[in-house]
Amino acid sequence: MNHPPLLIDYSGPFLAGVDEVGRGPLVGAVVAAAVILDPNNPIEGLKDSKALSAERRERLDSEIRRHALAFVIAEASALEVDELNIYHATHLAMRRAVDALAPQAEYLLVDGNRLPGHHLPGQAVVKGDARHPAIAAASILAKVARDRQMVALDARHPEYGFARHKGYPTAQHLAALERLGPLAEHRRSFAPVRACLRSSELEPDEANSNEKAQFTRSK
Repeated sequence: MNHPPLLIDYSGPFLAGVDEVGRGPLVGAVVAAAVILDPNNPIEGLKDSKALSAERRERLDSEIRRHALAFVIAEASALEVDELNIYHATHLAMRRAVDALAPQAEYLLVDGNRLPGHHLPGQAVVKGDARHPAIAAASILAKVARDRQMVALDARHPEYGFARHKGYPTAQHLAALERLGPLAEHRRSFAPVRACLRSSELEPDEANSNEKAQFTRSK
């Protein structure tokens, strides 16, 4: 897909690409990354992390970590997602990543249509991970980091299948959620988890109602 030319109102070396992964899943943190690439050490093959195989993402993740001038991976927890909502939690994770960069960024390129409310100048870039290598690098770091979190969670709770669906609301995940109930890492504010919690809260009341009905009939 061809995108319009990206015009950037900054020409210095400390431009940070910023992206996030994990807005849609029902479980875990939303993870953001900020990356300042080294103009003297270009990395071949940077593109939207979703367009790369897992093996290729892992290789590029290593290259970015070796060659970037700076990178930071940050997150907002599932609890913060529930407290703030996913939109504000995503921007919080982005600001945390940007604030921890050393050297500091002077300009931000953020994937999406909104800046995260940071004091630094910058611009939001729709489909930015396909249009600028620094945003693509951020998307790769964030994706690899969050996928590793899901693999670790899968090792603790293999019955949910997190290594396969990465926490997204697949049929397998929804079936496990209904059968086993939510974990502490699940996002209580997301509709499928909220419905599961509501159902589990109603079950004792329903049992009491059935007992009362049986008692009434026996009198």
